[in-house]
Amino acid sequence: MVTFVTFISLVVKVLVSLGVMPKLSRINSCLLVIIIVINAYIIAAPFAPTTWFWWQSHHSQQRTQLDQKAHRQKVAKPQPNSVIIPSTLLDQPILEGRDTYTILNKGIWRWPGSSTPDKNGNTILIGHRFTYTNPRGVFYFLNKVSVGDEIGVTWQNINYRYKVSNIKVVPPSDTSILNNTPRPTLTLYTCTPLWWPKDRLVVTAQLENNL
Repeated sequence: MVTFVTFISLVVKVLVSLGVMPKLSRINSCLLVIIIVINAYIIAAPFAPTTWFWWQSHHSQQRTQLDQKAHRQKVAKPQPNSVIIPSTLLDQPILEGRDTYTILNKGIWRWPGSSTPDKNGNTILIGHRFTYTNPRGVFYFLNKVSVGDEIGVTWQNINYRYKVSNIKVVPPSDTSILNNTPRPTLTLYTCTPLWWPKDRLVVTAQLENNL
């Protein structure tokens, strides 16, 4: 009785005699290269934006320009609602709506149940930090924010300036970050860590003044 191993050996010999094996070897080599490239992307993608951030931080005036923009006294002409975080080189529009996944794939989403800067209370902004389809999410560098950093928000053509007062990591089950607040507050949160987003990185800032 021919065993399975013997049968495979016979098949291989037949393929070699027919000249098919070299072709299969080339196919296997191509598949191996593809697998290596895919795995390299999976490993490198979460950290690739860090190189961009380092270059922009050391070889451009973007941080200075964003600081100036966050401190501007007046909006010269109608502007979209937006948030500026100079320490993360972020300047992005604030999107509205209830189609959570679609909006989050486009940028920063204001949670509909939250307040807005002109009404005091807790304004909550949510954004992706990392996805493989968009490795550098809008809040990718939110972990670089420090207590005392300033955040600018333009809302209905009025500028508001906040100062970061607290940074913490909480589990997804902690819904207290969505609660309203007696003071004008800005809450930003995103998933963390990059590879295994099991928690939420939460940055809280208090209103300094509206310009």
